[in-house]
Amino acid sequence: MARRKLARFEENKLRENIIEEGKPLYDNSKGNWNTSHFHNSNPITLELACGRGEYTTGLAAVYPDRNFIGIDVKGDRLWRGSSAALAQGLGNAAFLRTPIDWLEKFFAPQEVSEIWIVHPDPRPRKSDDKRRLTHPRYLEMYKRLLPPDGLIHLKTDSPLLFEYTMEILQQVPVKDLQYTTDLYHSDLLALHHGIKTHYEGIFTEKGFTVNYLQFRFA
Repeated sequence: MARRKLARFEENKLRENIIEEGKPLYDNSKGNWNTSHFHNSNPITLELACGRGEYTTGLAAVYPDRNFIGIDVKGDRLWRGSSAALAQGLGNAAFLRTPIDWLEKFFAPQEVSEIWIVHPDPRPRKSDDKRRLTHPRYLEMYKRLLPPDGLIHLKTDSPLLFEYTMEILQQVPVKDLQYTTDLYHSDLLALHHGIKTHYEGIFTEKGFTVNYLQFRFA
């Protein structure tokens, strides 16, 4: 297993659709994604803590006129997403290896048009709530990166994280809030284009329900 990971890390160094430390764009990406990487002016969507990048590649295939960037700290996971993008010829999909806390080092204000947070770690311990990706400190950062009409999505099988986020959104000025506690029996399912993460497929087969919400900052 360790040897396979090392081999994948070496491949990542050579892949143009993976941006990581040591590559030119890693230190010069802020405000330059469309000009320096995608070479177009299409809107950019982020998938945070993307894992294998199922939403990055899935949405990139559905929307060829948009750019998608999956973000994670795990190089082995990014290799999987990168491989899927290369196999499908998705030049509008890229992957950035960095902690979510560092987003503003890589993206300028309003450079991002949409953010997906798909099955993140719910951080169930109360003492760990500041690390939840819908904590107010993260929402404040997202608001700076998005334009006034920018859209945020959260998809989670964690009732705790979903309920926590709904409580937070009562304290934050938002608009156009839509939500469901049972995505697969909701009209909002169409927004997902049949995209599931690897583990989501396993959990839903066992009967777990999926929560989903979307909103814009007011």
